Amino acid sequence: MKILVSNATAPRQRTGTDRDVVTRLTAAMKNARFDCECRSQLDEALDRFAVMERRRTMRSDLSNACSQRRKIEAILLFLQDLDDLKATEQDYSVFKDVALLFDDIADAAKRGSEAMRRLYSSNDE
Repeated sequence: MKILVSNATAPRQRTGTDRDVVTRLTAAMKNARFDCECRSQLDEALDRFAVMERRRTMRSDLSNACSQRRKIEAILLFLQDLDDLKATEQDYSVFKDVALLFDDIADAAKRGSEAMRRLYSSNDE
């Protein structure tokens, strides 16, 4: 039985896919008919693997959320220039640039929020 994992999975979906692979692998191994006394060792190894995989994805999500916070923090430094802008600004492209900075913050906040929700939902298992 082959278990295939696509590398084309989007980062926000990767955690669920990893979890699915662990579940499928565990089910396949538990359904296998082994003619040995190593069944309990296999079950323990699968349980340890599932725990390690869960911790790995949790560390990845936490790291991602921290990265998004740092990104927002850096963008906020650029937004300080907003206080110096006047409605009579001659170069209208500045307004577009500021709008894009706000968009970048929104994107980073969304990614950080998704990572934290995955962390929260991983506790439900």
